[in-house]
Amino acid sequence: MSSVPASTASVKSARAAARRRGHDPRWLPYALVAPAVAYLLGITLYPFIYALYKSFYQSSFTMPGMDTFVGLGNYASLFRDGDFLASVVNTVIISGSSVLAEFVLALGLAALVYRDPWVKGWRMIFLAPMLFMPSAVSFMWKLLFVPGASVVNDLMGHTGVLPDALNWVGNPALARLSLVVADVWEWTPFLFLIFVGALQAQNSDLEEAAKVDGARSWQVFWQVSLPLLRPIIAIALVLRGIDAVTMFTKVYVMTQGAPAGNTETVSYFIYRVGFNQFDAGTAAAASVLVLIVTIGVAQYAVSRYFRPAME
Repeated sequence: MSSVPASTASVKSARAAARRRGHDPRWLPYALVAPAVAYLLGITLYPFIYALYKSFYQSSFTMPGMDTFVGLGNYASLFRDGDFLASVVNTVIISGSSVLAEFVLALGLAALVYRDPWVKGWRMIFLAPMLFMPSAVSFMWKLLFVPGASVVNDLMGHTGVLPDALNWVGNPALARLSLVVADVWEWTPFLFLIFVGALQAQNSDLEEAAKVDGARSWQVFWQVSLPLLRPIIAIALVLRGIDAVTMFTKVYVMTQGAPAGNTETVSYFIYRVGFNQFDAGTAAAASVLVLIVTIGVAQYAVSRYFRPAME
């Protein structure tokens, strides 16, 4: 019993001696994590600050060093730009439809199979669509919907679903639908695995108690499992929503904004303005605006649907 105070005193004396020599051990943990923090700040904070700086200038990639300060002029011009406003609408329609379809499919499938033992052994196979490169996924679905030789049209024609071939990339609604289908194919497994894992981690005694009280299977899921799943759903939808808003590769490969800009998302608008029209200031302003709106919506969703469920 007497050794503990003695060792404590020796540690204190060692620390005091180190401080007298100019080596304060209290700074050691901060020194160890400082490189990692500096690296994270460098790859996240610096690009944002640079984009914010560029958004206040009339700037072009073709004329470096010729920036002209315009204040909030780039932001004001965005709200008068019909192409930018249309890209916001397209982003809401395409991203919202994709995330909603993925959520319904993933939650429905997870509710059906999460207690089956085969899911634990084979759930990793559902990761396959996400292991493909985004460009490969986009090219694959472009080939499936390509005009004149569409595999989707052939399947629908042979099965009698549709007698006439559809122009998937020439019709605004079908072009948006083709992007949604490709995104749902790629990312539904992501939400499915999250929901299956969360449901399997729940205490099965609650479900058994509800069944003993006479509840049916769907009532057990709706009234017991789903409320407990709410914080996981909130986080999963926020993550998928942020990724869906930044959809670029599928638009670039499959439609390039066609027809008539009806599939041009905000990310593709920023790319077109920045690298085709070389208007770096407007592209930076649009990037900052999208970032602020995305952070605000994500923060609201997390505070509204995640924190109350954990209290």
